[in-house]
Amino acid sequence: MKTGFETIGNAILTLYDNGRPVLVTDPWFTPQAYFGSWGQSHEIPEQQMKGILGAEYVWLSHGHPDHLNPESIPQLMGKKILLPDHVGKRIHDDLKGQGFDVHVMQDRRWYTLSEHVRVYCISDLNQDAVLLADINGRLVFNRTDASDHGWENHVRSIIKRYPVSFMMGLSSRYGDADMINFFHEDGSRIAPTEVTPAIGKRNANRTETVGAKYFIPFSSMHTYQREDSAWANIFHTSLDDYRNGFESDKCQMLPAYVRYNCMDDSWEEIRPRELPVTILPATDFGDDWNDKLDAEDRELASRYFKAIGHLATHLDYVNLRVGGQDHTIKISDRKFNRGVTFEAPRNSLMTAIRYEVFDDMLIANFMKTTLHGDWGPSRLYPDFTPYVAKYADNGMAKTRDELATYFKAYRDRAVLDYLKWTFEKRAEGIYRKYISDESVLHKAAKGIYWHYKKKLR
Repeated sequence: MKTGFETIGNAILTLYDNGRPVLVTDPWFTPQAYFGSWGQSHEIPEQQMKGILGAEYVWLSHGHPDHLNPESIPQLMGKKILLPDHVGKRIHDDLKGQGFDVHVMQDRRWYTLSEHVRVYCISDLNQDAVLLADINGRLVFNRTDASDHGWENHVRSIIKRYPVSFMMGLSSRYGDADMINFFHEDGSRIAPTEVTPAIGKRNANRTETVGAKYFIPFSSMHTYQREDSAWANIFHTSLDDYRNGFESDKCQMLPAYVRYNCMDDSWEEIRPRELPVTILPATDFGDDWNDKLDAEDRELASRYFKAIGHLATHLDYVNLRVGGQDHTIKISDRKFNRGVTFEAPRNSLMTAIRYEVFDDMLIANFMKTTLHGDWGPSRLYPDFTPYVAKYADNGMAKTRDELATYFKAYRDRAVLDYLKWTFEKRAEGIYRKYISDESVLHKAAKGIYWHYKKKLR
């Protein structure tokens, strides 16, 4: 590779210039993430590993362990770590304290890294971020796990300037890169539903919407390897699934693992070996489902959830079921007739609470989540997961005043984009209260929505 890029692993994008690896993104290359629940779906070949380890810069989009991996990142000591400008600066402070050379990228500013490579970052209030990379006049839009939080129109305006552009980002058939391990109160599983439209059609729509020429499957390549999360493997998205429904006269799909030459626009598929799924006991990762909480654990857990002020405006209680015993944490004196039970092994649960990384438990999909009362079709969104995992854990905003300051910081960076996104989200919230995802009306509305979005190009 002279000047261009490669994709490999889960969300690894490596940029090259004049034969030298310049930057690598979200380098998870060790065997596990999420308390051992996730494993790599494909090996990372020696040639690509050489590029990963040889890059001068490392960009980390956000704090999930399939992006900022606690076993992989120590092997990159000495690199220049580039971070989005996340409010709260938790990742910055943690890495700085460990001795890493950390640099925060200001939003919406180009940074030149080499003769033919420059990069541009936008962070958002969901503690996610997107990266745009100009490689010899070709644009790569790496949206990783981010959904539009007010930046899409701006990104679209940049993509318009490039005759050759690529979009890569998270997508999956059943949403298994998020939490899908839900249960009814009677103990029956709430089966994950396949996203609509078909994943290929959805990705074609998304690519057309931002005006990119190519789509590359990305940030969705994992399997489940713990005995208590292996049930989710039937909902895993295979590489073949991404072609299902992908039809467009405006964009094309490239292979998930690709080497693209930005000097002559040639490309070749990288064909890494698919790794066998070996199911491992939870005890291999320090978890015993029979362990119970002690008094100190219960006190710590209670303080953790009660400190997140927004929860008291939405639910009555959080119940932790550990080792067959319930610990119910009263959240509000008001009666919402709504609560949630998290059933999980003690070690991983308390690790997540102690280090304030509760999203790792949700996404690991071995913790069983039972919803009590009416949570609506979006379940833990938008009044639990973002406030706990995004704003509190990562953004360090727990009280009402802290949240006001947090949201203002993001709003002030791009006022018009923020206000437009806020209006759209409120309208969507009202719509979802009355229209089911399974209804004919919703399917028709979805088609109108994508038609409108594409017209914005």
